[in-house]
Amino acid sequence: MKKKASAVWQGGLKDGKGAISVGSGAFRDLPYGFKARFEANEPQHTNPEELIGAAHAGCFSMALSMILGNAGFTATKIETEAEVSLEQQEGGFSITAIALNLKAQVPGATDEQFQKLANDAKVGCPVSKVLKGAAITLHATLEQ
Repeated sequence: MKKKASAVWQGGLKDGKGAISVGSGAFRDLPYGFKARFEANEPQHTNPEELIGAAHAGCFSMALSMILGNAGFTATKIETEAEVSLEQQEGGFSITAIALNLKAQVPGATDEQFQKLANDAKVGCPVSKVLKGAAITLHATLEQ
């Protein structure tokens, strides 16, 4: 299975403009640029770190759903936020950490079971695997 995305950039780093699209058509020509990435939020603009965070939150949530199902549980809600840290280091910028903040409703699961299964999802999620160079943390809350 292969998925595609594309980006077009025009101009210099700080004054240029870009557009990102995904092969599924979920979004096309979504604007991105230096300001949205390094300075301030621009309405209707994104940045690579935000997209990585969305991909990680989505992948983790699906992985957790699978792992819960394998353990005999079905979540009524899984809500994951990913906070991606981009820091300047020697030689440029790096994604240094991703904090996953999870709130889930899983009828019948104890907090101990939930914490173990959530951690298994964090480790096993394909996006976590590709981002293993970053410190990935998980704060999981089981809601009743």
